[in-house]
Amino acid sequence: MCSKSDDRVAEALAAAEAVLAERFPKASFAIVAGSILRGEGTASSDIDLVVLHETVPAAWRESFHSHGFPVEAFVHDAETLNWFADQDVAGGRPVLLDMLAGGVAVGRGLARAEALQDGARRRLGMGPPPLTSEQRDALRYQITDLIDDLRDPRPAAETRTIAAELVTPLADLMLRGRGHWSGRGKWLPRLVSHLDEGLAERFDAAFRQAGEGQVAELIRLAEEELQPHGGPLFDGDRRVAPPSARRAGDLSG
Repeated sequence: MCSKSDDRVAEALAAAEAVLAERFPKASFAIVAGSILRGEGTASSDIDLVVLHETVPAAWRESFHSHGFPVEAFVHDAETLNWFADQDVAGGRPVLLDMLAGGVAVGRGLARAEALQDGARRRLGMGPPPLTSEQRDALRYQITDLIDDLRDPRPAAETRTIAAELVTPLADLMLRGRGHWSGRGKWLPRLVSHLDEGLAERFDAAFRQAGEGQVAELIRLAEEELQPHGGPLFDGDRRVAPPSARRAGDLSG
């Protein structure tokens, strides 16, 4: 017997095939991805569609509703896909690789799609590049600055905002600092959980307590995560703007 999840996957694939034929008729193929395909979709989940052409003037992304689904289309040729995937890899957040590796191919060029997916899976399996010294120190500085703000008495709304801002850099340091891929938004607690369930429970509890105005555990957790990477960073942090960062005239024009 098919489950509702199976039915939803079938509906999403049919919708993706229709979108490919109607909106991108010259495309070679597309990879259909997203939480629906993983059986984790909600009522508002969208379809992620990576669309591959032989050549495009420039890659683009567009969002629309079609065939009963919200759709986010990422339109590429091989070269633009390589460039964006390289940017993701350098940042340790393999958004495109995840979509390619875990998606379902539709369209005409299925043999090429399979080869592309195999390559994405191999690259994911290699793990992220090590944090550069610049990336590491940027995270150290950002985390240090935020936990210093948390140490001071302040209105509850400010404390919640500071804590929310700390989620991403702290999760990034936890994951990248242990040689694991990172992510964005809702993916971060999932990725920390996959890394270490005990650490994920502590991460969640610390942020819940901070939301209630109790920041001691969150500060302690952040300090422990900073320690293997050189500890907090403020003194000596220096970042130089590129020489091109200048404009003649005054601020009004």
